Amino acid sequence: MPKYMKEVQGGNQTEATEFILLGLSDNPDLQVILFVLFLSIYMATMVGNLGMIMLIKIDSCLHTPMYFFLSSLSFVDASYSSSVTPKMLVNLVSENKAISFSGCAAQFYFFGSFLGTECFLLAMMAYDRYAAIWNPLLYPVLMSERICFFLVTTSFLAGFGNAAIHTGMTFRLSFCGSNRINHFYCDTPPLLKISCSDTHINGIVIMAFSSFNVITCVMIVLISYLCILIAILRMPSLEGRHKAFSTCASHLTAVTIFFGTILFMYLRPTSSYSMEQDKIVSVFYTMVIPMLNPLIYSLKNKDVKEAVKKILQKSM
Repeated sequence: MPKYMKEVQGGNQTEATEFILLGLSDNPDLQVILFVLFLSIYMATMVGNLGMIMLIKIDSCLHTPMYFFLSSLSFVDASYSSSVTPKMLVNLVSENKAISFSGCAAQFYFFGSFLGTECFLLAMMAYDRYAAIWNPLLYPVLMSERICFFLVTTSFLAGFGNAAIHTGMTFRLSFCGSNRINHFYCDTPPLLKISCSDTHINGIVIMAFSSFNVITCVMIVLISYLCILIAILRMPSLEGRHKAFSTCASHLTAVTIFFGTILFMYLRPTSSYSMEQDKIVSVFYTMVIPMLNPLIYSLKNKDVKEAVKKILQKSM
């Protein structure tokens, strides 16, 4: 019996105790290049997102609902990148690319939790922009501190609850054959491929939950921005329209990149999966998107740029 297998059910069956993450490439020279590249991206991600959280905490001008959501988004971005990237970096420079069964389940759960939370948070942020532009006078009431806290908490509960269902469904399966995962982290499609159980029910449940969650969030975003567009078109001054649109530009960019990638990855028939193609796309949403979000919100946001200038002037 291989070392990575254990006996279950009185010795009649064996199951994996660890998995091997095959990663992006087995070429040593390419692995070194990828290590340097991904380490740079990860460091930029952590500096950008943790810096955004600290900036919002320090500057009292940023103590508004929009920036409360943005600080939550930065925390989620740093967290879901951290659930995958450190292990991938270690595997790029190590001969031992194993991950324990419980470690794989934990990575699967936390990555799915934070990814789901980001999906709901972006939807809540779209509603926040709608409330600010549609009826500015009622905005402090509609988005009070209590309501903002409730919306963020709901996003986390929905994300973590959804991931718990996915994790339970996936890791109740038997892995009695190969333990080699053709990916750089524990994700649903490659795990289902190496399972020796019937994965038909898993495919249906995962597709149903993923579709419902993503489509619900996308609909909230679309309806919010439709109402925002109507409100902007009703504004009499061109300057007012430009100002209203500029407050939404950063969020709209982040939403388009995130949901575009997620829709491509998870809402396709399983027959159309190409693991090599999916690994490249996975790099984009596990590492690149968390790095881009603080850049998008800082480069396109006047308040953030002003806050950065004030801090730099104080330090000089």
